[in-house]
Amino acid sequence: MKITIFNGSPKGTKGNTQVMVEAFAGGAKSAGDEVETVFLADKKFSGCLGCFSCWLKTPGKCILDDDMPEILEKLKSSDLIIFATPLYVDNVSGLMKNFMDRFMPLADPHIETDENGEARHVAHSNPPKIGVISNCGFPEQSHFQVLELLFRRLARNMASELVFEIYRGGGAILKDSPLMLKPVVWNYKRLLTQAGREVVVSGRLSEQLKAKLEKPLIPAAQYIAAANKIFDAELAKNVKV
Repeated sequence: MKITIFNGSPKGTKGNTQVMVEAFAGGAKSAGDEVETVFLADKKFSGCLGCFSCWLKTPGKCILDDDMPEILEKLKSSDLIIFATPLYVDNVSGLMKNFMDRFMPLADPHIETDENGEARHVAHSNPPKIGVISNCGFPEQSHFQVLELLFRRLARNMASELVFEIYRGGGAILKDSPLMLKPVVWNYKRLLTQAGREVVVSGRLSEQLKAKLEKPLIPAAQYIAAANKIFDAELAKNVKV
């Protein structure tokens, strides 16, 4: 199975998102799968113009001359694509949203109805399955409600299957965490590696492992207090009164 991970963090290799990606990818590779990470921050592409040229003038081909054709080829040749993104304003990053908007050449403009009688554009045949990896700076898991709905809708629109979602509240401690929290982060990364193996072997993430991955890393009150302390220290260094 070929897995392609699209990292939509503007921070690329330096973000908390990549900490999660690396641990998951390590598990998938250990189970024998081919895994590639595409850093969208390193690619040149802009948002969709909504001109419909890829549907009506040059079917399957966007009029914008950028890196998207190469990226979409990676998507089409994959068995599983993973959307990896930090949570920005309760949603995916702007970089990830532009990427998703540029999927238009993959679909047919004609309208069909799904098994529930709801309309959608005709999707291309043999779409890859979908996975999601995301983290946010707030401690609670409830902040991912928009993403949960978004990726279910995306899978429906692509006539695909959403095989796993991994959401991590309190993601700020995944990178450069204080010494006392190193064992907490190590254990979480171990679970992510286990998840990568499980998705390859079983084709999806078990509810038992998903529940372990969603347990708080540290108590919310402790996380908030520590975050505010760091913000105050940075402000004191950088703001002259």
